[in-house]
Amino acid sequence: MKIPFPALLAALSLSSLTAAEKNVIFFITDDESPTLGCYGDPVAKTPAIDALAADGTVFLNAFATTASCSASRSVVMSGLHNHRNGQYGHQHSYHKFSSYHNVVSLSLPRVMANAGYRTGHIGKYHVAPEQIYRYETYMKASGRNAVDMANKARDFITADDERPFFLYFATSDPHRGGGKDENAESELKPDLFGNKPDRKAHEGVDEVFYELDEVPIPHFLSDTRETREELAHYYQSVSRIDQGVARLVEILKETDLYDKTMIVFTSDHGMAFAGGKTTVYEGGLKVPFVVRNPYEENRGVKHNGLISHIDITPSLLDYAGGLDKKTNGPKKLVDHKKFWKDFPEVAKDNLGPALASYHGKSWIPILGKPDAQHWDTIFASHTFHEIQMYYPMRVIRDKEYKLIWNIAHPLPYPFASDLWAASSFQAQFQKSLDAPYGQKSVGEYIHRPQFEFFKIDDDPYEADNLAGDPAHREALAEYQEKMKEFQKKMQDPWIMKWNYE
Repeated sequence: MKIPFPALLAALSLSSLTAAEKNVIFFITDDESPTLGCYGDPVAKTPAIDALAADGTVFLNAFATTASCSASRSVVMSGLHNHRNGQYGHQHSYHKFSSYHNVVSLSLPRVMANAGYRTGHIGKYHVAPEQIYRYETYMKASGRNAVDMANKARDFITADDERPFFLYFATSDPHRGGGKDENAESELKPDLFGNKPDRKAHEGVDEVFYELDEVPIPHFLSDTRETREELAHYYQSVSRIDQGVARLVEILKETDLYDKTMIVFTSDHGMAFAGGKTTVYEGGLKVPFVVRNPYEENRGVKHNGLISHIDITPSLLDYAGGLDKKTNGPKKLVDHKKFWKDFPEVAKDNLGPALASYHGKSWIPILGKPDAQHWDTIFASHTFHEIQMYYPMRVIRDKEYKLIWNIAHPLPYPFASDLWAASSFQAQFQKSLDAPYGQKSVGEYIHRPQFEFFKIDDDPYEADNLAGDPAHREALAEYQEKMKEFQKKMQDPWIMKWNYE
């Protein structure tokens, strides 16, 4: 049948209007706590992220499942806990942790592509193998300059393509690195956190500098000059990230895509200070999480529901229309055994059983509902950071109690190399094991008990371990059983340690 020209023109116009709808920018930073204005931080200069929050949803109780870079990103990109996706620690160098090959059925870039999206990646990657977490387009830019990253991603965002886009945007800020600030007054020099020395600026960035007397001290750190010097650099790095968000928003608005694009902002885990990163304390697991969904009517929401990084992949797939609500897995499920037949070099014994559903669940339906529940209980784990840092921990937390099982508790707590060298920690360590460090002494931080049990609603700073308190013996036993049941459900191999250690 011949279509009249006016009708054909109208159809073409409609196609051009709808082709780029329901886009996604997933913005993930490296080692950032909820140190943002929208979380009530008194000094953080983060106007772009705060604006997203004011026009979206801020999750006040968002948690990583592990406070280690590769391990966390594998959870973000699979919707599975580490003991099911296989990436227990760092992917790079001699560490060589990688995900099981059956994860290809659920991996974020794969399922978004199967849902009809063109997929792009810029910035930090830090997962393996690449065949599992493969994006269609890879872009390169300085991970220390989110403004430059945004500019380099512009062509991908605005490409002439009928498919909606999914952009995975991963900064290296505010991770430690870039040398020491030799201008600092302290003998132990602070890390630069990616900032240029001598207060120089990254190209295209209007650097924000913070004074030592203005930075707030997190509950897990000690108020010393060394801590303040490092926090000042950390906050500068956080503000640079915000300018990258601002540039992305500017690009979207210039191209009439802002109201067709969901922006999700989070971090892989908490800030890179001892007591934060690599721990399962609140400072390591609690993350910023801001979602601006242009298709959600109720905006400016502060949400108290418990959400987890396992929820990210199913949520983005739900937004994309590719989530099967009955199976809680992709509508278009990849048969992992057929997929790997094209890669004969892959060992068959690493394929694993078929995967069809996520551990997480979508938060899309609750974005505009501040009182809606999501999880009653969240589960977290840690096994490695760097490969020499074996220290498995398991966590179960709800809004009343938090239980930490330090499985390797007879061992001293192992430090990531950059956290051991941090002036904020060394300043206290070099005094004595009795020197204060946050809510603990240095010695208590290094030598941990088998169980740490906190009444988290009354003790958000995790200062009072109730594991040995007779008044909480029954509650402790109850949460230990809950932890065992959850480990069994999630097929956590470390469940055997209950009987053998």
